[in-house]
Amino acid sequence: MVILVFIITLLLYGGLVYYIGWRGLHWLRPKSSTRRFKILYSLVIVLAATSFIVGRMTGLTFINIIGAYWMACFYLLLLLVPLAHVTVILLRLTRLPRHGTQKWAGFITLGLLIFFMAWGSYNAFSPVVRDYEIQIDKGSSTLDELHIVMAADMHFGLLSGKDHAERFVKETNALNPDIILLPGDLFDDDVQPFLDQEIDKILSKLQAPLGVYASLGNHDRHDGTMKELIESLEQGGITVLYDETVDVEGQFTLIGRKDRIDDERLPLDALINGVNQTKPKILIDHQPYDLDIAQQEGIDLMVSGHTHRGQIFPGSLLTDMIYENDWGHLQKEQMHSIVTSGFGFWGPPIRLGTRAEVVSIRVEFE
Repeated sequence: MVILVFIITLLLYGGLVYYIGWRGLHWLRPKSSTRRFKILYSLVIVLAATSFIVGRMTGLTFINIIGAYWMACFYLLLLLVPLAHVTVILLRLTRLPRHGTQKWAGFITLGLLIFFMAWGSYNAFSPVVRDYEIQIDKGSSTLDELHIVMAADMHFGLLSGKDHAERFVKETNALNPDIILLPGDLFDDDVQPFLDQEIDKILSKLQAPLGVYASLGNHDRHDGTMKELIESLEQGGITVLYDETVDVEGQFTLIGRKDRIDDERLPLDALINGVNQTKPKILIDHQPYDLDIAQQEGIDLMVSGHTHRGQIFPGSLLTDMIYENDWGHLQKEQMHSIVTSGFGFWGPPIRLGTRAEVVSIRVEFE
């Protein structure tokens, strides 16, 4: 069954690439295009179309970068090329020259592709700060307020690299947080580029008097043991809560969960069994599922990421259907759910219809 799905997916992908390449050849080729031009054009399309898979298989940095940008172009061309194709067909009903119509369609499509790639790159690498203010029952805590800075889905690796990590530290420290929470996907499937660029040393510059805490996400993977993965983060001064709880200076309980795909993940009620129920409880959980369960278990604040808010429109329409809260703030009785669109990106290094962000949460205890 898996092989059949793979074959169907491969054939579908190949068909779409052929369609995009075929239309591009008709729209952009010179009037007197030679056989050599067609061969060269076809070779470029094939190499680009296979670069994402080849890059993942070989681990070659240059191929991975080409693959990531190809996926961005492929996604956009899936939207632009059919639209241009229909436009050309309609214009054929006029007296405009056929070749001229195709040329204009090709150049306009190319221009739109460049525009959206540039705009998407800006959105991905120019983060904004999202501010939220919430009220929580303080219980037996003596705190009056707490300033949390939260970010997820950095996907630090080949493209979301050293410069983006330094940008993250600068943006975060400028907010003067009391505590920093990182709910997962700090790596981009492989910890090695993270270590090669010494991003752990960059993250060690994060400053918060109550500490820096993280949970792991579905892309926080490593060929070695999970212990080695966690150690690579803790070298940067980040405390990883791997189905663990911690009492923060006797004021509130912080709960960090294993990711939802982890078979050994504890049920929430078992995880918080034994914690002080009279103090506020803050949950770090990468994927924003089971909000009802978190609310029923007395969680006051749940911070999550994972959704990227779709990353590229119309992806946000899909995440809105999948998740009860795919982005922003949602209150369910006493519990507040705050989901970030993420600081980084996965796959295509662009964002359209969403923006890279750092989240500032000001908590008032009542």
